[in-house]
Amino acid sequence: MTKKYRVRLSKEERNELESLVKKGKEAACKRIHAQILLKADEGEAGPCWKDEEIVKALDVSVSTVERLRERLVTQGLESALNRVPVDRSARRKLDGEQEAHLIALACSEPPEGRARWTLKLLADRMIEMKYVGSLSDETVRRALKKTD
Repeated sequence: MTKKYRVRLSKEERNELESLVKKGKEAACKRIHAQILLKADEGEAGPCWKDEEIVKALDVSVSTVERLRERLVTQGLESALNRVPVDRSARRKLDGEQEAHLIALACSEPPEGRARWTLKLLADRMIEMKYVGSLSDETVRRALKKTD
């Protein structure tokens, strides 16, 4: 199978990667990425290792080598060396006003026939009162845990 993304490093890029690997002062993942690129280099000074050889030598997965090669070709050397930051910020399910309604509801008398509010009852009542379109009992738990 032919490779879609081929690594061809310039002399300057190769020198930069070699010095990065030799110094040993960078993060481990950055050094591994540099080593992968050096081994995959198909340029004049590169050893042009096959992906399987790189995988065995550096104990990484084939997909890591492929993704790294692709990132080098499409986004450049800096992007290939550095990890891609992951955005884990989730949108809040309840805003401040909705949380206030939830807390007020939780502090009120429970429904008839119940000794106390359950998370499921609170979530259902918030939907019933049209404060929110949908709400899980886990979101209710988190909101109430925040307020103690």
